[in-house]
Amino acid sequence: MSQHSTAIVAPGDWLGLLGGGQLGRMFCHAAQSLGYKVAVLDPADECPAGMVADLHIQAAYDDTAGLTRLAERCSVVTTEFENVPADSLRFLQARCRVSPSADAVAIVQDRNAEKAFIASQGIAVAPNVPVLSEADLAAAPDNLFPGILKAARLGYDGKGQARIASREQAIEAFREFGGVACVLEALMPLDHEISVVIARGFDGADVVFPIARNEHRDGILAVSTVSGGGADASPQAQATLAAQKIAAGLGYHGVLCVEFFVLTDGSLIVNEIAPRPHNSGHYSMDACVTSQFEQQARVMAGLPLGTTRLFAPAVMLNILGDVWFEPGSDTPREPDWAGVLAVEGAKLHLYGKAEARRARKMGHVNITGVTLADTQAAAARVARVLGIAPAESHA
Repeated sequence: MSQHSTAIVAPGDWLGLLGGGQLGRMFCHAAQSLGYKVAVLDPADECPAGMVADLHIQAAYDDTAGLTRLAERCSVVTTEFENVPADSLRFLQARCRVSPSADAVAIVQDRNAEKAFIASQGIAVAPNVPVLSEADLAAAPDNLFPGILKAARLGYDGKGQARIASREQAIEAFREFGGVACVLEALMPLDHEISVVIARGFDGADVVFPIARNEHRDGILAVSTVSGGGADASPQAQATLAAQKIAAGLGYHGVLCVEFFVLTDGSLIVNEIAPRPHNSGHYSMDACVTSQFEQQARVMAGLPLGTTRLFAPAVMLNILGDVWFEPGSDTPREPDWAGVLAVEGAKLHLYGKAEARRARKMGHVNITGVTLADTQAAAARVARVLGIAPAESHA
Protein backbone atom coordinates (compact mmCIF):
# COMPACT_ATOMS: atom_id res chain seq x y z
CA MET A 1 0.00 0.00 0.00
CA SER A 2 1.37 3.43 -0.93
CA GLN A 3 2.54 5.61 1.94
CA HIS A 4 0.13 8.37 0.84
CA SER A 5 -2.74 6.08 -0.13
CA THR A 6 -6.16 6.91 1.29
CA ALA A 7 -7.45 3.39 0.62
CA ILE A 8 -9.67 2.04 3.36
CA VAL A 9 -8.37 -0.85 5.45
CA ALA A 10 -11.44 -2.91 6.26
CA PRO A 11 -12.24 -4.24 9.75
CA GLY A 12 -10.85 -7.75 10.11
CA ASP A 13 -7.49 -6.66 8.69
CA TRP A 14 -4.31 -5.99 10.70
CA LEU A 15 -3.06 -2.70 12.11
CA GLY A 16 0.54 -2.49 13.34
CA LEU A 17 2.02 -0.70 16.34
CA LEU A 18 5.58 0.16 17.31
CA GLY A 19 5.72 0.28 21.10
CA GLY A 20 4.07 -1.81 23.78
CA GLY A 21 3.27 0.68 26.53
CA GLN A 22 -0.05 1.80 27.98
CA LEU A 23 -0.89 4.07 25.06
CA GLY A 24 -0.54 1.05 22.81
CA ARG A 25 -2.73 -1.02 25.13
CA MET A 26 -5.54 1.53 24.89
CA PHE A 27 -5.06 1.72 21.13
CA CYS A 28 -5.40 -2.07 20.92
CA HIS A 29 -8.71 -1.97 22.79
CA ALA A 30 -10.06 0.78 20.51
CA ALA A 31 -8.89 -0.86 17.28
CA GLN A 32 -10.21 -4.26 18.33
CA SER A 33 -13.60 -2.74 19.16
CA LEU A 34 -13.74 -1.65 15.50
CA GLY A 35 -13.01 -5.21 14.43
CA TYR A 36 -9.29 -4.92 13.65
CA LYS A 37 -6.50 -7.25 14.69
CA VAL A 38 -3.39 -5.59 16.11
CA ALA A 39 0.25 -6.63 15.89
CA VAL A 40 2.62 -4.98 18.38
CA LEU A 41 6.40 -4.83 18.01
CA ASP A 42 8.18 -4.30 21.32
CA PRO A 43 11.43 -5.72 22.70
CA ALA A 44 10.01 -6.52 26.15
CA ASP A 45 9.02 -10.06 27.02
CA GLU A 46 5.87 -8.69 28.66
CA CYS A 47 4.35 -5.27 28.01
CA PRO A 48 0.92 -3.63 28.48
CA ALA A 49 0.05 -3.61 24.77
CA GLY A 50 1.56 -7.01 24.05
CA MET A 51 -0.72 -8.57 26.68
CA VAL A 52 -3.86 -7.60 24.77
CA ALA A 53 -2.63 -7.51 21.14
CA ASP A 54 -3.47 -10.28 18.69
CA LEU A 55 0.24 -10.68 17.94
CA HIS A 56 3.32 -9.60 19.89
CA ILE A 57 6.51 -9.45 17.82
CA GLN A 58 9.30 -9.38 20.38
CA ALA A 59 12.09 -7.48 18.66
CA ALA A 60 14.12 -4.30 18.96
CA TYR A 61 12.68 -1.22 17.27
CA ASP A 62 15.52 -1.26 14.73
CA ASP A 63 15.46 -5.01 14.10
CA THR A 64 14.95 -5.41 10.35
CA ALA A 65 13.59 -8.95 10.64
CA GLY A 66 10.98 -7.84 13.17
CA LEU A 67 10.07 -4.75 11.16
CA THR A 68 9.74 -6.84 8.00
CA ARG A 69 7.44 -9.27 9.79
CA LEU A 70 5.32 -6.36 11.02
CA ALA A 71 5.07 -4.82 7.54
CA GLU A 72 4.22 -8.16 5.95
CA ARG A 73 1.36 -8.67 8.41
CA CYS A 74 -0.04 -5.10 8.49
CA SER A 75 -1.23 -2.70 5.81
CA VAL A 76 -0.53 0.30 8.04
CA VAL A 77 1.65 0.89 11.11
CA THR A 78 1.64 3.59 13.81
CA THR A 79 3.72 4.39 16.90
CA GLU A 80 2.78 4.75 20.55
CA PHE A 81 5.78 6.80 21.67
CA GLU A 82 7.87 9.49 19.99
CA ASN A 83 11.34 8.02 20.45
CA VAL A 84 11.00 5.11 18.05
CA PRO A 85 13.91 5.42 15.55
CA ALA A 86 12.90 7.53 12.56
CA ASP A 87 14.93 5.19 10.33
CA SER A 88 12.67 2.32 11.42
CA LEU A 89 9.68 4.30 10.22
CA ARG A 90 11.47 4.97 6.92
CA PHE A 91 12.13 1.23 6.59
CA LEU A 92 8.42 0.56 7.11
CA GLN A 93 7.34 3.36 4.74
CA ALA A 94 8.98 1.48 1.88
CA ARG A 95 6.73 -1.48 2.65
CA CYS A 96 3.41 -0.19 4.06
CA ARG A 97 1.50 2.92 5.07
CA VAL A 98 2.88 4.63 8.18
CA SER A 99 1.09 7.06 10.47
CA PRO A 100 2.74 9.47 11.29
CA SER A 101 5.58 9.75 8.79
CA ALA A 102 9.25 9.39 9.65
CA ASP A 103 9.97 12.99 8.66
CA ALA A 104 7.26 14.37 10.96
CA VAL A 105 8.43 12.26 13.90
CA ALA A 106 12.10 13.16 13.28
CA ILE A 107 11.31 16.87 13.71
CA VAL A 108 9.45 16.33 16.97
CA GLN A 109 12.14 14.03 18.38
CA ASP A 110 14.63 16.90 18.52
CA ARG A 111 13.67 19.93 20.61
CA ASN A 112 15.84 22.27 18.56
CA ALA A 113 14.36 21.12 15.26
CA GLU A 114 10.88 21.21 16.82
CA LYS A 115 11.21 24.80 18.02
CA ALA A 116 12.68 25.94 14.70
CA PHE A 117 9.76 24.32 12.86
CA ILE A 118 7.12 25.88 15.13
CA ALA A 119 8.70 29.32 14.74
CA SER A 120 8.80 28.82 10.96
CA GLN A 121 5.01 28.46 11.05
CA GLY A 122 4.69 31.90 12.64
CA ILE A 123 3.74 30.43 16.03
CA ALA A 124 5.33 31.71 19.23
CA VAL A 125 7.75 29.70 21.37
CA ALA A 126 9.80 30.78 24.37
CA PRO A 127 13.03 32.63 23.49
CA ASN A 128 15.68 29.93 23.09
CA VAL A 129 19.02 28.92 21.62
CA PRO A 130 20.43 25.53 20.65
CA VAL A 131 23.25 24.41 22.96
CA LEU A 132 25.81 22.08 21.43
CA SER A 133 28.78 23.19 23.50
CA GLU A 134 29.72 25.25 26.55
CA ALA A 135 30.65 28.04 24.14
CA ASP A 136 26.97 28.29 23.12
CA LEU A 137 26.05 28.92 26.74
CA ALA A 138 28.82 31.50 27.12
CA ALA A 139 27.41 33.34 24.10
CA ALA A 140 23.72 32.95 25.00
CA PRO A 141 21.74 36.21 25.33
CA ASP A 142 21.26 37.54 28.85
CA ASN A 143 17.45 37.39 28.50
CA LEU A 144 17.61 33.57 28.60
CA PHE A 145 18.60 33.68 32.29
CA PRO A 146 16.92 32.49 34.43
CA GLY A 147 15.88 29.68 32.16
CA ILE A 148 15.50 25.95 31.64
CA LEU A 149 18.15 23.76 30.04
CA LYS A 150 16.62 20.73 28.31
CA ALA A 151 18.25 17.78 26.60
CA ALA A 152 17.28 18.01 22.93
CA ARG A 153 16.37 14.35 22.69
CA LEU A 154 14.77 11.61 24.83
CA GLY A 155 13.45 13.84 27.61
CA TYR A 156 9.96 13.26 29.02
CA ASP A 157 8.01 13.76 32.26
CA GLY A 158 10.48 16.39 33.41
CA LYS A 159 13.53 14.17 32.84
CA GLY A 160 16.56 15.70 31.13
CA GLN A 161 15.66 19.20 32.34
CA ALA A 162 17.28 21.61 34.77
CA ARG A 163 16.01 24.98 35.92
CA ILE A 164 18.95 27.37 36.02
CA ALA A 165 19.33 30.88 37.43
CA SER A 166 22.63 31.87 35.84
CA ARG A 167 25.04 31.17 33.03
CA GLU A 168 27.31 29.34 35.45
CA GLN A 169 24.50 27.05 36.58
CA ALA A 170 23.63 26.34 32.93
CA ILE A 171 27.21 25.27 32.18
CA GLU A 172 27.20 23.03 35.26
CA ALA A 173 23.89 21.43 34.19
CA PHE A 174 25.20 20.94 30.64
CA ARG A 175 28.18 19.04 32.05
CA GLU A 176 25.88 16.93 34.25
CA PHE A 177 23.87 16.02 31.13
CA GLY A 178 27.11 14.68 29.63
CA GLY A 179 27.49 17.40 27.02
CA VAL A 180 24.60 16.14 24.90
CA ALA A 181 22.79 18.54 22.57
CA CYS A 182 20.42 20.76 24.53
CA VAL A 183 18.16 23.77 24.17
CA LEU A 184 18.19 26.71 26.56
CA GLU A 185 14.81 28.40 27.05
CA ALA A 186 13.94 31.55 28.94
CA LEU A 187 11.62 31.15 31.91
CA MET A 188 8.28 32.70 31.02
CA PRO A 189 5.56 34.14 33.32
CA LEU A 190 3.34 31.06 33.24
CA ASP A 191 -0.28 31.17 34.36
CA HIS A 192 -1.27 27.64 33.33
CA GLU A 193 -0.88 24.99 30.61
CA ILE A 194 -3.41 23.78 28.09
CA SER A 195 -3.16 21.07 25.46
CA VAL A 196 -4.82 20.47 22.13
CA VAL A 197 -5.26 16.93 20.82
CA ILE A 198 -5.92 16.81 17.09
CA ALA A 199 -6.53 13.93 14.67
CA ARG A 200 -5.64 14.47 11.00
CA GLY A 201 -6.38 12.00 8.24
CA PHE A 202 -4.43 11.12 5.12
CA ASP A 203 -6.96 13.19 3.16
CA GLY A 204 -6.06 16.31 5.16
CA ALA A 205 -9.30 16.41 7.14
CA ASP A 206 -8.91 17.06 10.86
CA VAL A 207 -10.91 17.14 14.09
CA VAL A 208 -9.91 18.78 17.35
CA PHE A 209 -10.80 17.60 20.84
CA PRO A 210 -12.05 19.96 23.54
CA ILE A 211 -9.04 21.59 25.14
CA ALA A 212 -7.67 20.34 28.46
CA ARG A 213 -6.23 22.47 31.21
CA ASN A 214 -3.30 20.62 32.79
CA GLU A 215 -1.64 20.45 36.18
CA HIS A 216 1.82 18.91 36.58
CA ARG A 217 3.56 17.63 39.69
CA ASP A 218 7.29 16.89 39.67
CA GLY A 219 7.27 17.23 35.89
CA ILE A 220 4.55 14.58 35.38
CA LEU A 221 1.00 15.34 34.26
CA ALA A 222 -1.24 14.86 37.29
CA VAL A 223 -4.64 16.30 36.33
CA SER A 224 -6.40 17.36 33.14
CA THR A 225 -9.67 19.29 33.37
CA VAL A 226 -12.01 19.78 30.43
CA SER A 227 -14.98 22.10 30.65
CA GLY A 228 -15.69 22.55 26.94
CA GLY A 229 -15.51 26.35 27.02
CA GLY A 230 -15.84 29.20 29.47
CA ALA A 231 -13.51 32.03 30.36
CA ASP A 232 -10.58 30.67 28.35
CA ALA A 233 -12.53 30.53 25.06
CA SER A 234 -10.28 33.05 23.27
CA PRO A 235 -6.94 31.34 24.05
CA GLN A 236 -8.58 28.01 23.23
CA ALA A 237 -9.61 29.21 19.79
CA GLN A 238 -6.10 30.54 19.17
CA ALA A 239 -4.56 27.26 20.36
CA THR A 240 -6.85 25.23 18.12
CA LEU A 241 -5.82 27.20 15.03
CA ALA A 242 -2.15 26.90 15.94
CA ALA A 243 -2.42 23.12 16.42
CA GLN A 244 -4.14 22.75 13.05
CA LYS A 245 -1.39 24.80 11.41
CA ILE A 246 1.32 22.70 13.06
CA ALA A 247 -0.31 19.41 11.97
CA ALA A 248 -0.72 20.64 8.39
CA GLY A 249 2.82 22.06 8.27
CA LEU A 250 4.27 18.74 9.41
CA GLY A 251 2.20 16.87 6.83
CA TYR A 252 1.03 14.94 9.86
CA HIS A 253 -1.35 11.98 9.67
CA GLY A 254 -2.48 10.53 12.99
CA VAL A 255 -3.16 11.84 16.49
CA LEU A 256 -1.04 14.73 17.71
CA CYS A 257 -0.92 16.74 20.95
CA VAL A 258 0.34 20.32 21.17
CA GLU A 259 1.05 21.66 24.66
CA PHE A 260 0.74 25.41 25.19
CA PHE A 261 1.75 27.72 28.00
CA VAL A 262 -0.82 30.41 28.74
CA LEU A 263 1.16 33.36 30.08
CA THR A 264 0.00 35.81 32.72
CA ASP A 265 -0.89 38.35 30.03
CA GLY A 266 -3.13 35.80 28.30
CA SER A 267 -0.78 35.16 25.36
CA LEU A 268 0.15 31.66 24.19
CA ILE A 269 3.44 29.96 23.41
CA VAL A 270 3.94 26.35 22.35
CA ASN A 271 5.79 24.21 24.87
CA GLU A 272 6.15 20.99 22.91
CA ILE A 273 4.54 18.58 20.47
CA ALA A 274 3.79 14.90 21.13
CA PRO A 275 3.34 12.86 17.90
CA ARG A 276 0.89 10.40 19.44
CA PRO A 277 -2.14 10.21 21.72
CA HIS A 278 -1.46 12.01 24.97
CA ASN A 279 -2.24 11.67 28.67
CA SER A 280 -4.21 14.91 28.53
CA GLY A 281 -6.51 13.30 25.96
CA HIS A 282 -7.37 10.27 28.11
CA TYR A 283 -10.58 11.95 29.25
CA SER A 284 -11.92 11.38 25.71
CA MET A 285 -12.30 7.67 26.48
CA ASP A 286 -15.32 8.41 28.68
CA ALA A 287 -16.33 12.00 27.92
CA CYS A 288 -16.36 12.20 24.11
CA VAL A 289 -18.26 10.47 21.33
CA THR A 290 -14.95 9.27 19.85
CA SER A 291 -11.80 8.68 21.91
CA GLN A 292 -8.33 9.74 20.83
CA PHE A 293 -7.41 6.06 20.41
CA GLU A 294 -10.36 5.31 18.14
CA GLN A 295 -9.36 8.36 16.07
CA GLN A 296 -5.87 6.90 15.78
CA ALA A 297 -7.30 3.67 14.37
CA ARG A 298 -9.67 5.57 12.05
CA VAL A 299 -6.80 7.61 10.59
CA MET A 300 -4.71 4.50 10.01
CA ALA A 301 -7.57 2.66 8.32
CA GLY A 302 -8.59 5.62 6.13
CA LEU A 303 -12.01 5.80 7.81
CA PRO A 304 -13.91 9.05 8.42
CA LEU A 305 -12.86 10.81 11.60
CA GLY A 306 -15.35 10.68 14.45
CA THR A 307 -16.97 13.62 16.18
CA THR A 308 -15.14 14.88 19.26
CA ARG A 309 -18.30 16.21 20.91
CA LEU A 310 -18.01 16.37 24.71
CA PHE A 311 -20.77 14.60 26.62
CA ALA A 312 -19.97 16.23 29.96
CA PRO A 313 -17.26 18.14 31.84
CA ALA A 314 -14.40 15.82 32.73
CA VAL A 315 -11.40 15.52 35.03
CA MET A 316 -8.61 13.00 34.43
CA LEU A 317 -6.49 11.97 37.42
CA ASN A 318 -3.20 10.26 36.64
CA ILE A 319 -2.46 7.25 38.89
CA LEU A 320 1.21 6.77 39.69
CA GLY A 321 2.76 3.86 41.52
CA ASP A 322 3.04 6.07 44.62
CA VAL A 323 -0.60 5.32 45.54
CA TRP A 324 0.40 1.70 46.30
CA PHE A 325 2.57 2.92 49.20
CA GLU A 326 1.62 4.40 52.55
CA PRO A 327 3.67 7.50 53.45
CA GLY A 328 7.01 6.41 54.85
CA SER A 329 6.55 2.76 53.81
CA ASP A 330 8.26 0.77 51.07
CA THR A 331 5.80 -2.12 51.36
CA PRO A 332 3.18 -1.96 48.61
CA ARG A 333 -0.51 -2.50 49.30
CA GLU A 334 -3.51 -2.51 46.97
CA PRO A 335 -5.27 0.85 46.63
CA ASP A 336 -8.98 1.12 47.49
CA TRP A 337 -10.42 0.59 44.01
CA ALA A 338 -13.88 -0.06 45.43
CA GLY A 339 -13.75 3.34 47.09
CA VAL A 340 -12.74 4.95 43.79
CA LEU A 341 -15.58 3.31 41.89
CA ALA A 342 -18.08 4.22 44.59
CA VAL A 343 -17.72 7.85 43.46
CA GLU A 344 -20.44 8.68 40.95
CA GLY A 345 -19.04 9.36 37.49
CA ALA A 346 -15.65 7.71 38.12
CA LYS A 347 -14.25 5.33 35.48
CA LEU A 348 -11.06 3.43 36.30
CA HIS A 349 -8.43 2.53 33.69
CA LEU A 350 -5.47 0.43 34.82
CA TYR A 351 -2.61 -0.44 32.49
CA GLY A 352 -1.84 -4.03 33.50
CA LYS A 353 1.67 -3.32 34.81
CA ALA A 354 2.82 -6.05 37.16
CA GLU A 355 4.93 -3.92 39.50
CA ALA A 356 3.99 -0.59 41.07
CA ARG A 357 6.93 1.81 41.41
CA ARG A 358 6.95 5.39 42.57
CA ALA A 359 6.47 7.87 39.69
CA ARG A 360 5.51 5.00 37.32
CA LYS A 361 2.29 5.57 35.38
CA MET A 362 -0.04 2.77 36.41
CA GLY A 363 -3.44 4.03 35.25
CA HIS A 364 -5.87 6.91 35.34
CA VAL A 365 -9.37 7.76 36.51
CA ASN A 366 -11.79 9.73 34.36
CA ILE A 367 -14.54 11.55 36.24
CA THR A 368 -17.54 13.14 34.53
CA GLY A 369 -20.44 15.08 35.97
CA VAL A 370 -23.39 17.29 35.09
CA THR A 371 -21.49 20.51 35.83
CA LEU A 372 -17.81 21.33 36.12
CA ALA A 373 -18.25 22.01 39.85
CA ASP A 374 -19.90 18.60 40.34
CA THR A 375 -17.10 16.93 38.40
CA GLN A 376 -14.34 18.66 40.34
CA ALA A 377 -16.01 17.77 43.65
CA ALA A 378 -16.22 14.10 42.60
CA ALA A 379 -12.58 14.19 41.46
CA ALA A 380 -11.60 15.53 44.87
CA ARG A 381 -13.34 12.54 46.49
CA VAL A 382 -11.45 10.14 44.24
CA ALA A 383 -8.19 11.89 45.09
CA ARG A 384 -8.90 11.50 48.81
CA VAL A 385 -9.55 7.77 48.38
CA LEU A 386 -6.24 7.38 46.56
CA GLY A 387 -4.36 9.61 48.98
CA ILE A 388 -3.22 12.09 46.32
CA ALA A 389 -3.44 15.86 46.28
CA PRO A 390 -6.71 17.19 44.83
CA ALA A 391 -6.82 19.10 41.58
CA GLU A 392 -6.49 22.85 41.59
CA SER A 393 -9.90 24.52 41.56
CA HIS A 394 -10.65 26.76 38.59
CA ALA A 395 -13.72 27.71 36.59
